[in-house]
Amino acid sequence: MSDTRSALTRDEVAHLAKLARLAVTDDELNVFAEQLEVILGAVARVGEVAAADIPPTSHAVPLENVFRPDVLVPSLLRDDVLAGAPSVEEDRFRVPQILGEEE
Repeated sequence: MSDTRSALTRDEVAHLAKLARLAVTDDELNVFAEQLEVILGAVARVGEVAAADIPPTSHAVPLENVFRPDVLVPSLLRDDVLAGAPSVEEDRFRVPQILGEEE
C-alpha cells in the first residue's frame, strides 16, 4: 500500500481556515497541517478497508425494539397529587403565566 497523497501545504490549511472563517496564527497553521494529515490518513485507511462485499451499516450489531407489556395500575388520587403542589386553582396545578396571554 503506497501513500499517493501529498502533504497538506500551509497555503491549503490557510485556505481552509479562511473558508471556515477562522483566524489562525502562523504557528497554528503548522499544528493544524500536521493534525489534518493524521485525520486524512485515518480516513484513507478506512476507505481501504471498505469492500464491495461488505454492506454499509449504521450499527455494528442489529437493533431491535424492546417493548414491555402495558399493565394497568391505579393512579394517584387527585387530592394526594395536588397536596404537593406549590399552588392549586380549580383542582389543577397553578403555574406562572409565560406567554403573556390574557385569561
